[in-house]
Amino acid sequence: MNTLDSCPITRLERILLCTDGSEFSEGAIREAISIAKRCNSKLHVISVVEVNPELEAYAPGLVEKIEKDTRKHLEDIKERAEKEGVTCDTITHEGEEPYRYIVKETARLKADLIIMGRHGRTGINRLMMGSVTARVIGHADCNVLVVPRAAVFTCKKILIATDGSEFSEKAVHEALDIAAASKSEVVIVSVASGDSEVREAERFVREASEKADKKGIKVTTKIPVGTVYERIIDVAEKEKVDLIVVGSHGRTGLKRLLMGSVAERVIGHASCTVLVVK
Repeated sequence: MNTLDSCPITRLERILLCTDGSEFSEGAIREAISIAKRCNSKLHVISVVEVNPELEAYAPGLVEKIEKDTRKHLEDIKERAEKEGVTCDTITHEGEEPYRYIVKETARLKADLIIMGRHGRTGINRLMMGSVTARVIGHADCNVLVVPRAAVFTCKKILIATDGSEFSEKAVHEALDIAAASKSEVVIVSVASGDSEVREAERFVREASEKADKKGIKVTTKIPVGTVYERIIDVAEKEKVDLIVVGSHGRTGLKRLLMGSVAERVIGHASCTVLVVK
């Protein structure tokens, strides 16, 4: 039985929730409060007012209104969290490139997890990811949970995507820990780009399955052939998973402050929560 009232993620003392007050943040807000309550975590909520010198010079009244609305939004979140017994504080910054402030606060707080929505105010309502979310994932040192507006973090069924890389090995380890804590079943997927890669994909799946077996976790395996992110999304939808766990980079990803294209596209297309493991 899936234990939804218990904490599924170990070592989760401090959570940083990122919000810009848009409708796209609501799923992240709701799930951050829920996870903090289940894990007895301290919740820090950050919002960055994106302003530049030109805006401040020519529309100071607008900037003042945005600041006021932001403070009200954060106080509303704090009130919601405290009603659930969650200790919460708020952080605001003003400036260009919001992701830089988020990454800096992540390091200062020694946050264990960042939770944020897929889009922001400037995000177009389509199957893509907002630039702030992408840059935070690319630059932050800790794991990031991306929550689409309607998604719920329940961990009943977890999809683990692996390609044998260093980052996907970390994702396998993290996902199996969550599955063991939540008594979840997992779907382990390795996508072969062509028939020549099937044998290698089988090995990656077998190695991950053996680790799951040792933890007593129920496993389904899939080795589809095709475009990697498309096949991952197809399996996630067919298997009705509620969490996808991926590494921040794959075998073709450079160890740099950017996010791998597969992770980015999975996040952009998934209807469920996605945990990006660093």
